[in-house]
Amino acid sequence: MQKRVVQQITKWATLGLAAVLLAGCDRGSRPGQLGQPAPEFAINDGTQSVDLAKLRGRVVVLNFWASWCQPCVEELPSLTALQRGLPQVQIVTISMDTDPDAYRRFLVRYHVELFSILDGPEGANAKFNTFRPPETYVIDKSGIIRRKFIGPQDWTSPEIVNFLKKLSA
Repeated sequence: MQKRVVQQITKWATLGLAAVLLAGCDRGSRPGQLGQPAPEFAINDGTQSVDLAKLRGRVVVLNFWASWCQPCVEELPSLTALQRGLPQVQIVTISMDTDPDAYRRFLVRYHVELFSILDGPEGANAKFNTFRPPETYVIDKSGIIRRKFIGPQDWTSPEIVNFLKKLSA
């Protein structure tokens, strides 16, 4: 009898866990945001400011990152190379850090040359439903989300570069 109860509990726990995992967040291969207008935001961190609406007419690569995120460090060199190679594309990196000092130390330590702004963990990223960096959105000239990248990328890959070139033509 006790063995049967344990089996039933295990069965329901497994089903519950599977349901939670399948529900997941918007990190699938075809996020619901694609083809939708990018959420508007304006940020001023006291040093830098950015207003997404003012970037209309340009392709924007919007990268959410944090100083404690090792995959963010991994993709930084190729993201910088992308900006150098495609200056017509505006790369905006938004830090989700809660500690302004950690943010500033990261910028100095890794010689960040990209446009970067500190927004915290519940700022613009929350409007995009992004809470686990790095996540990056490609927004077209009209302000429509065309791609979402989850995790670190090689931003110099021919597939990504060609996609951005076509989008910015």
